[in-house]
Amino acid sequence: MAKNCFAAIDMGTNSFHLIIVELQKDGSFKIVDREREVIRLGSQEGTGLNRISEEEMTRALKVLKKFKKLAAFYDAPLTAAATSAVREAGNQKEFIDKVYNETGIVVNVIEGTEEANLIYLGAKKALNFDGKKVLCIDIGGGSTEFLYADDGKIIFADSIKIGSVRLSKEFFKDFILSDEALSACEVHIENMITASDKIQFNFEYDMVAGTSGSIQSTALLAASLRNSKPSRKLNGFTFNYYELDVVTQLVLSHKTKEERLTIPAMDTKRADIIPAGLLILKKAFQLFGIKQITVSDYTLKEGIIVDMIKKLKTSSSSL
Repeated sequence: MAKNCFAAIDMGTNSFHLIIVELQKDGSFKIVDREREVIRLGSQEGTGLNRISEEEMTRALKVLKKFKKLAAFYDAPLTAAATSAVREAGNQKEFIDKVYNETGIVVNVIEGTEEANLIYLGAKKALNFDGKKVLCIDIGGGSTEFLYADDGKIIFADSIKIGSVRLSKEFFKDFILSDEALSACEVHIENMITASDKIQFNFEYDMVAGTSGSIQSTALLAASLRNSKPSRKLNGFTFNYYELDVVTQLVLSHKTKEERLTIPAMDTKRADIIPAGLLILKKAFQLFGIKQITVSDYTLKEGIIVDMIKKLKTSSSSL
């Protein structure tokens, strides 16, 4: 069994992710195990993502207990970060207290800009950002993060309350698409992004990096349309605006979840919410003038590990 291991949990709105890594002598890390479970926090009750239901809590606790056992098997100290749905939940304290009491896991509820920073650290580890001006986009279940950095120096970062689960709940009842709802959702996305007082739109970049399940699912569909056999290992895969437009038109022409499940290479766990994710991504392409995007396999959870390693190095060097 691997030694010198650490574990990170990303408690996202759509799904919970666990990675367990082994630290290498050169300060890098190797992923030795990973798990993902769809949760959909905040999707059942209230408006927006303002309440975690009892059923969602039960499901979350079951998953976290499983993750805790796996981390214990590797003797890996565990860090857990919660994002949009937990940030906004009116019963946040009840939820994180219950998690601690039943699993011993301390939940760190991170703010949107910190989430963007950690996502950037993960993507930077997966892709070569050295000397580059990079726009990083992460489309989550509850929020979308935008971060722009020049050779590692962050110029702006913001978290916008648009996500695939949130918008599906608000605009697409039972995940059924209508022309009216699609138009209203698209207008809402543009209004939310352009209302940010942090995001800039007129800047030069060398690369646009995309993380998250929505972007990876889009990449799989784009790969399928190229008549190439799509791979689940998508790090470094690039698709352009034309391919995104074709994928979006294809998906949006299938009005129900059941119809979308018939699309070749469709992620079966995302067929219900992918329309909202595609609308967010396409609007981002339009607003930022993006020609192509490169997929990063690493995201928030890997960013947590990168940040933890940096802190370990800092503390050890100060001794």
